[in-house]
Amino acid sequence: MKLVVVIVNYKTAEMTLESVDALLPELAPYPDARVTIVDNDSQDGSFDKMKAGVVERGIGDRVKVMASERNGGFAYGVNWGARDALESDEPPDYIYLLNSDAFTDEGSVKALVQLMDGHPQAGIAVSYIHGVAGTPHQTAFRFPSVFSEFEKTIGIGLVSKALEPWIVALPMPAETLEVDWLAGASMLIRREVFERIGYFDDTYFLYFEETDFCRRAKLAGFPTYYGVESSVAHVGSASTGLKDQSRPTPPYWFASRRHYFLKNHGRPYLWTSNAVYVTGMSLRKLRAKLTRQPEKVPAFEGPNHLRDFIRHLRP
Repeated sequence: MKLVVVIVNYKTAEMTLESVDALLPELAPYPDARVTIVDNDSQDGSFDKMKAGVVERGIGDRVKVMASERNGGFAYGVNWGARDALESDEPPDYIYLLNSDAFTDEGSVKALVQLMDGHPQAGIAVSYIHGVAGTPHQTAFRFPSVFSEFEKTIGIGLVSKALEPWIVALPMPAETLEVDWLAGASMLIRREVFERIGYFDDTYFLYFEETDFCRRAKLAGFPTYYGVESSVAHVGSASTGLKDQSRPTPPYWFASRRHYFLKNHGRPYLWTSNAVYVTGMSLRKLRAKLTRQPEKVPAFEGPNHLRDFIRHLRP
């Protein structure tokens, strides 16, 4: 089997089915490809709606709807579907992760598969992501570091210029290239990556799970590639609303950030990163107050973000 697509649903049943509608024509080159929808314990009737939707569309031979035991987060849902495929009698060459609010453009899946087939050393390939209106989404990144934590919180152009080699968000790639990590709205993963490093770390409820997985893959000799030939439209934050700056940053964001730095760099590095983060944000707020200029607030920060960050600090 060439690939199995895993889509994790959480309270977006109708959008998930629309995503499958857009996806199935793109699987035509791979007649044995299958789709697994994992309902992550939505408790809103999503599972039954999707089961019925699959039957109504007559696609039950290619699309399976599963229910996870609990809402353990995105990585937990991905693992539920990926494990079902990879531990079957006919494991696929690739697992293709597609967000429930992502819609494949024409030729997108084939382009990702061709990229991976043409780069046998690659472990992961991700599509160019754009909004439904065509606006490019930033999805290619460097791994976060102490330096990037200061750059993104202080919000000063001169600092950003000095720390440019450590800025997490890369310039929008114009060609296919290797990167540190990519957002997983449309992510093709080679089976051997799972065999070598295991599944996603489901300690992460949401956010940083792709960063961690790509880092583990890279350390194991499987780099990640950004594929410009593959494009996917993405609504974004349909289940979480994280980019809605009128809402507080959810507790799981703080927990995921902490777990990433502690797991990958150790406690001294975590606490150094925390100190740098608080210092950068405090200086940004002080500068805005002294200059009476609007504060440049990153998209992920909700109201009282600094207070909540400090409140969530723990050993």
